Amino acid sequence: MNKAITDGLVLTPPAFELGLDVWSSEDGTVGSNSYDGAPNAALVAADQDFGSCLELVKTSTTQKLRAMAETPILPGCYLRVSARVKAISGNLPSVAIAGYAMSAANAHVSGLIEVGPSVALGSYGKVVTVSAIIGTGTRGGVDMAWGRTPVYGHFGLNLTGANGGVVRIDDIEIEDVTEAFLRDMMDWVDVRDFGAAGDGITDDKAAFEAADDAAAGRSILVSAGSYLIGSSLTLAAPIRFEGTLVMPTDAKLSLLASYDFPTYADAFGDELTGFKKALQALFTYTDHNTLDLKGRRVEVSEPIDVSALAPDVSTFSNRRVIANGQFNAIAGAAWDNTVATSQATYSTSQPTTLTAVANIANIPVGARISGTGVGREVYVRAVNVGASSLTLSQPLYGGSGTRTFTFTRYKYILDFSGIAQLDRFHIENVEFLCNFAASCIMLPPNGQMFQLRDSYVTHPKDRAITSIGRGCQDLLVDGCQFLSSEMQVPAQDRTSIALNVNANDVKIRSNRFVRFGHTMVMDGSGHLIVGNHWFQGDDETNGVRVAGLVLTQTNVQTAVTGNYIDNSVIEWTNEYSPDPNYGSEYSFGGLTVTGNTFISMNSAPWFTWFSIKPYGTGHYIQGLNISCNVFKAVNGMIDRPDKVDTTFADLDYSRMRNILMEGNIFNGVTQLVTNPVFLQYDQASAQSVWLIDPGAYLPFNGWARNVESVVAEGMITNATGARVSEMPYFSVEQGATKKQVSLNWSQAAKGRVHIRVRMDNPN
Repeated sequence: MNKAITDGLVLTPPAFELGLDVWSSEDGTVGSNSYDGAPNAALVAADQDFGSCLELVKTSTTQKLRAMAETPILPGCYLRVSARVKAISGNLPSVAIAGYAMSAANAHVSGLIEVGPSVALGSYGKVVTVSAIIGTGTRGGVDMAWGRTPVYGHFGLNLTGANGGVVRIDDIEIEDVTEAFLRDMMDWVDVRDFGAAGDGITDDKAAFEAADDAAAGRSILVSAGSYLIGSSLTLAAPIRFEGTLVMPTDAKLSLLASYDFPTYADAFGDELTGFKKALQALFTYTDHNTLDLKGRRVEVSEPIDVSALAPDVSTFSNRRVIANGQFNAIAGAAWDNTVATSQATYSTSQPTTLTAVANIANIPVGARISGTGVGREVYVRAVNVGASSLTLSQPLYGGSGTRTFTFTRYKYILDFSGIAQLDRFHIENVEFLCNFAASCIMLPPNGQMFQLRDSYVTHPKDRAITSIGRGCQDLLVDGCQFLSSEMQVPAQDRTSIALNVNANDVKIRSNRFVRFGHTMVMDGSGHLIVGNHWFQGDDETNGVRVAGLVLTQTNVQTAVTGNYIDNSVIEWTNEYSPDPNYGSEYSFGGLTVTGNTFISMNSAPWFTWFSIKPYGTGHYIQGLNISCNVFKAVNGMIDRPDKVDTTFADLDYSRMRNILMEGNIFNGVTQLVTNPVFLQYDQASAQSVWLIDPGAYLPFNGWARNVESVVAEGMITNATGARVSEMPYFSVEQGATKKQVSLNWSQAAKGRVHIRVRMDNPN
């Protein structure tokens, strides 16, 4: 770089022989005294060393010589001012290049170094060259680093020492020596050339902005050093870091042309800080919607509280993506669960509120509540310390009263609980190494279309994905693998959960879940659970098996299709009902379970794949399709595939309707179940009442409530062998258990019939 060549700048002041009226004996400013006609200055026409030159008698303590010409000071440009001097007679002075810095307002800029290195003249007639380099940046070899405030200077020299000496001075030269500091062909600008100190103390934000303005298609280099940026900074040019930044937590760094995790990690010299700053920028600038980790690993030593990074963001609905990398949780005290025990009052009239909560300040948002009358996966959604009340994610089934509850706050790698509403946030191709230390993702209290896709969650300590409110509306989990931290723990002793939801329309597709306590605890309706494989077995003989999929709402409008359901139960409850007894609401219905593979290995014989567990009385099934599935038990027979868990209450079998359970395949199952059930019945001796018992075949211990058809195979005859041509009538709900059907003839008859019996009304 040479501005004299590239921009045609005239840097060198006029020669002395052109007139001394442009050479000041003061600072070179307009109106200052010149050497024109001065008694101590004269032009020498033909010096043997210099040719034309200035002869000057030193008469002041500091004898100044300044060009009145205004030499420009340009960011990134370095000037060398040189002069050749020799002593003629009298006292021998010292000489140094000097300048006078001026601002754009034509005012002196004080506080700068304005004198270069001093050289003593040791003898008469010996030519001495003095020089100094002036520039905006602090660099090795720069004698006067003036920063960005000065825009021009008056340059010359100072004579110091004893008065009375006579010196001769050759014409002063000013040349652009920027090439001494920068490469000949440079595609970057260095922030130091724009006044950045890099000392970790001076606020260098203005220098960074100046470098960005000057880049003009080039990139920015942040050379070695520690740069304090005191407030939010946006840079448009590409940037490369050798040094590092220090910024306040709430100050945002937006790198518009270099927005990726490796650049932010380099910017702060720390992966976790770099990721936090990059994520902070993702929520504050709209030109980028994806934070690309570029295959890098983020070492995470503490939970990442997203709301702390963006305290001014309470609602965010623009699509944002984190992609292509890995988070690695580093074990430490920061991941320890926070546990509090408090007494509180619950009323079914306020089904999602706890009041009169003792020690409420100790209970954080996002804590899971447990205790008598509390269903699985109920969380604290909001805390009102002043009112001593908590808002819960779900109602409690235990009824009104004052009880003692335990509140457990798990710690998550990504914690969105502090953002009131977050929509369309996606995580793609990311691996979360939770390392038995951390849970993975806590969703915001509200939001929709959160997606985790093509990602891995490995060994989460307690939870993989947790919803504390309705931030799971339209949740999408696609093509992911979840490996629990409890693989070696017997199934009944596990406490981990892969995911829970409270809202509607969730899509869980093509995922693999391995050995969690429960795989999914799901409230809401409209869910699609398609093509997944969840394992929940263990290495125990005659092992206990627990729920993999827990549906907590009676009317679910949900499809469970094409899954591989391994050693686990689909459990259907109403544990989130504040009044779990049946009233006027929809009871258990709206569930389709089709085309799945159910398997059991080494399970206890009383294990069942499907269980309905009413938490109150009066409930019944009013819409259920379990069809075209394969049920297979290996290493031990299973008694039957279904049951009603009567821990709290039984079903009302008199109200069952619209249940279809057919086309299923059973292997290793003692008792097959189907509805309707097709039976062949043989009556060997003539009887007027044939009592047919299909009870064991009817699902969920249902009653024999309807007969679809009765067809005779061959001739029905009486006791003498004569043909009986009349049709019998049937009676349902016979016997003490109401599981039998009677065929009633007008006379004693015998023979074979095929009968289709239902445990429900078809509609």
